[in-house]
Amino acid sequence: MSYTGYLYLFVFLELSYLFYIAVPLKYRWIELLVVSLVFYFFSSKWLVLLMVLCGFIVYFAGLFLNKINDGFSMARKALPKEERKDFKTIINWQKRAVVTVAVLSIFGILIYLKYYNFLLGSLNGLLKPLGLSASFKHLKLVLPLGISYYTLMAASYIIDVYRGKYRAETNPFKIILFLCFFPHITEGPIGRYDLLGPQLIEGHRASYKNFTYGTQLILWGLFKKIVIADRAASMVSTVFKNYTDYSGVVVLLAALMFTVQIYAEFSGCIDVVTGSAQLFGISLQSNFERPFFSKSINEFWRRWHITLGAWLRDYVFYAVSLSKPFMNLSKWAKKHFNEYYAAMVPALFALFFVWFGNGFWHGAGEKYILYGLYYYFIMALGMIMEPLFVKFFSATGLKRDSGFMNCLKTVRTIVLVVIGMLMFRATSMKAFYAMFGSIFKGFSFEPIINGAIFKLGTDAHDYLIIAVGVVILLIVGLLKERGHFIRAEVASMNLALRWVIYLALILSIIIFGAYGTGYGQVDPIYAQF
Repeated sequence: MSYTGYLYLFVFLELSYLFYIAVPLKYRWIELLVVSLVFYFFSSKWLVLLMVLCGFIVYFAGLFLNKINDGFSMARKALPKEERKDFKTIINWQKRAVVTVAVLSIFGILIYLKYYNFLLGSLNGLLKPLGLSASFKHLKLVLPLGISYYTLMAASYIIDVYRGKYRAETNPFKIILFLCFFPHITEGPIGRYDLLGPQLIEGHRASYKNFTYGTQLILWGLFKKIVIADRAASMVSTVFKNYTDYSGVVVLLAALMFTVQIYAEFSGCIDVVTGSAQLFGISLQSNFERPFFSKSINEFWRRWHITLGAWLRDYVFYAVSLSKPFMNLSKWAKKHFNEYYAAMVPALFALFFVWFGNGFWHGAGEKYILYGLYYYFIMALGMIMEPLFVKFFSATGLKRDSGFMNCLKTVRTIVLVVIGMLMFRATSMKAFYAMFGSIFKGFSFEPIINGAIFKLGTDAHDYLIIAVGVVILLIVGLLKERGHFIRAEVASMNLALRWVIYLALILSIIIFGAYGTGYGQVDPIYAQF
C-alpha cells in the first residue's frame, strides 16, 4: 500500500482517521494499533508476525531489566556499604546479558533475512583462494516490510531501558504499536520510544490545526514525489540499466537527475507520512532539513536522513567511544600527538564503525559498504587536513566564512554528493567505475543539442516540469533557511488567498503528476531498506 497511492490516500487514511476520532480517547491507541497491523498485513501478509516477535523480545527483555533494577534498589538498602560495589557489578553484568541477548536476537532476524546470502557468499569467496570451499546455498528469502527501520527502533528502546533513560513498558501491545505505527513503518523516520510512545498512547482530539497542517504537508509531499521524482525516474532508469550505451553529459545528467529524484521522493514520502501522523495529533521526528544548502559533507549528513544519523551516533559512535579499545587508543594518541590530533585519531576510529554501519544498513553488498566508506573517507580527509586549512586561510587573509567561500563550499558538497549518489544508484561497483569514467570520455553537449537526451524516457516537457519543480523547492528551501514557517504563514492568510495556494498545489499534482498512460508505478527507493 503505497503512501502516494489512491488506496492509501482516499480509503485507508481517511477511514483510519474517521474511526480514530469516533473512538473514545482512552481507546484511540488501540484503534491505531489495529489499523497499523491491517496496513502491515496488506503489505507483508503473515510476515507481520516477525515484527510482533521483535516487539515481544524487547518487551520481555524490558521486564527483566525492570525486575533486576527493582531488586537492586531493594537489596541495596539492606547491604553493608562495602558490599554494594560488588553487588552492583553483578547487577550490571546481568543487565548487560539481558540487553545483549535481546539485541542479538532482533538483529539476528534482520541479518539472516537481509544479509545471509551476501555474508555467506562473501565467506565462500574468501575461502576459495585458500583452496577451501564452504557449503553455501543461495536462499530466496522474503524481507518483511520496514524491518531495517523497526529493528533499529526496537534496539533503541531496549538499550535506552538498559541505560536507565526510562522504565520498560509493561504492556507489550504499546511497544508493538510503537514499532508498527503505519505512517513510519515503510520509510521512517526512525522514532524513539520516549518521544513517540507517549504520543501514540495518549488519545488526541480532532484538531482543525492538525488537520490543516497535516493536509498541507501531505500535498507538498505528493508534489515532490509525483510531479518531480516520478518524472525523473524514467530517464534515470533508462541510463543506469544500459549504462554501457551512454557517456559524457548523458551520464552526468542521469546522476544529477537521480540526486533530484531520491531527494524529492524520500523527503516527499517523509512529508506524506509526517502529515498523516499529524492528522492524528502525532508529531514524528524531522528527517530532512534542506541538506543541499550544506557547506560540508558532515553538515549534509546532519540534514539528510537525520534519524538514521542520530541513531548511529547514539548507539554506535557512543558505544565505540566508551569501549576499552577506544579508551586505550585515546591514551596512546595523547602520548604521541598534539592536542588536535590526539582527539581526532580516536574520533576517526569510532566514525569508521558509524559509516560502515551506515553503508551496511542500506543494503547487502559491496557497493553499499563502499558507499558508506566513501563519505567516511571524505570526512576523515577533512579532519586530517583541517590544521592545514587553518594555516592557509590565516596566511592568505581570506575569510573562510565569506559569502563567496560559502557558495564554493556548497557547490563542492553538492558535487561530492552527486558522485555518492552515482555510486548508490549504480547496479554494482563495476558499473559505478565505468559510469564515472565515461563522464570524462568524449564529453560533449551534442546529445542536448540534437535532442537525443529527450528520447530516454523523459522528454522536453518533462524536463521543464522538473526544472520548475526544482526552482520551487529551492525557493521554499531558501525561505525556510531564513526562518519562515511556511505552513503557519499560509494557514494565517485570508481565506481566498489560502485556497488559491491549496488549489494551485492540488491542480499541479493532478495536471503535472507523472501517472496514468505512459508512466509506470515508481516504488519508493527507501522502502527497499
